[in-house]
Amino acid sequence: MQEPRASDIGRRDVMRTAGACAAAAGLPPAATAQIQPSESEEVRMASVSFQVNGQAHSLELDTRTTLLDALRDHLHLTGSKKGCDHGQCGACTLIVDGRRINSCLSLAVMHEGSSITTIEGLGQPDSLHPLQAAFVQHDGYQCGYCTPGQICSGVAVFEEVRAGIPSHVTPDLMAPAALTAAELRERMSGNICRCGAYSNILEAMLEVAGRQG
Repeated sequence: MQEPRASDIGRRDVMRTAGACAAAAGLPPAATAQIQPSESEEVRMASVSFQVNGQAHSLELDTRTTLLDALRDHLHLTGSKKGCDHGQCGACTLIVDGRRINSCLSLAVMHEGSSITTIEGLGQPDSLHPLQAAFVQHDGYQCGYCTPGQICSGVAVFEEVRAGIPSHVTPDLMAPAALTAAELRERMSGNICRCGAYSNILEAMLEVAGRQG
């Protein structure tokens, strides 16, 4: 078998290098900039104060810190989970100033003076929130990873309906929304359960909704 000549190897290397250069040249400027490692990156710190589960907290944070990371890493409230980290799964759902948010998409410094409720603030083992108790009864938690976000979102859903806020499936925008299965499914559609416990979660919410009238 004839050994490859040095000139042949040289040509292949040249073609390979030329192809890589051509591909890099076709990238947009923003993409090529990301390829180059940054020699130094300035860290900006800021103070933020808010109430979490009724307790006042003041933190000195990197301004890029999300609310979820501030709660988990700085206040050690690890009940809220980091799932997709893209605001798509709902595992990080919190109640902030009465409204539910995806805390992985919200910077902590945006919430100066806010009132924040996490799963730890809804109930304790010896005094569960009604929705927490219903999740236990109907096995709505299964693996449990998405459960804190599901419950925080569910509590906010009940408040939304009481406030008269309609959803895409509300049949009459001029009448109070009802806590029907269709309404609950629509309003909870931003919370994903990889275990597929949706029917159990719905049963738990319908039970609480029935008690609330």
